[in-house]
Amino acid sequence: MNRLEQVNSSLATLDALEGLRWVAQNFAHPKFATSLGEEDQALTNLIAVNKLPIHLFTLDTGRLFQETYELLELTQSNFKISIEVFFPAQGEVEKYVNERGINGFYHSVENRKDCCSIRKVSPLKRALADADIWITGLRKSQSANRQLMQKVEWSEDMKVIKYNPLFDWSDEDLSNYIKKHNVPVNPLHRKGFLSIGCAPCTRAIAANEDARAGRWWWEGSSKECGLHTTKIVHT
Repeated sequence: MNRLEQVNSSLATLDALEGLRWVAQNFAHPKFATSLGEEDQALTNLIAVNKLPIHLFTLDTGRLFQETYELLELTQSNFKISIEVFFPAQGEVEKYVNERGINGFYHSVENRKDCCSIRKVSPLKRALADADIWITGLRKSQSANRQLMQKVEWSEDMKVIKYNPLFDWSDEDLSNYIKKHNVPVNPLHRKGFLSIGCAPCTRAIAANEDARAGRWWWEGSSKECGLHTTKIVHT
């Protein structure tokens, strides 16, 4: 049995808190990437309240909503934790903007994916360079693409085991947890922004739309930025 199979076997029957505790005990450098979405806020609560030795970080693309920045500050203050912030490389952003325009991502899917690569994927690779497991807040009910993922996977691009503790949580499970524990969340969620990314690339959605419909709404892509569409190996 290889390492991925061992981890999958150990985590398969554990709930989110049990799984996080197991990870904290069995990995030297576990890292949790938070986008400050509702799922990630729930995980931050679990990690902080239980004082688990898991490193938290986030990606600041430079184009986030002001409400997201305010939530970052509030979260660190409320939970008395530190969330490391990773930024895109200045030179790459300048080159992109000067060649394709400040809002060049609207002009083509290729432009948008290149922007996401510069502002998200590259900083993520730097953030995970010394990690031996990558924790995320992905849930399979978030989108059709994420239903193809699993709770424990190998990310070939990031060269790290990827663990999704809330993978099997329903929308109701998440909502109930947030209410029960009074977890701070982005006020934009109450305004129809279910999935929140960069401000120019996110809009509110209608009641009958998919949760990810507000992301890059002007294109017919798979509604992913590249962080969670890399080559994945299942056990």
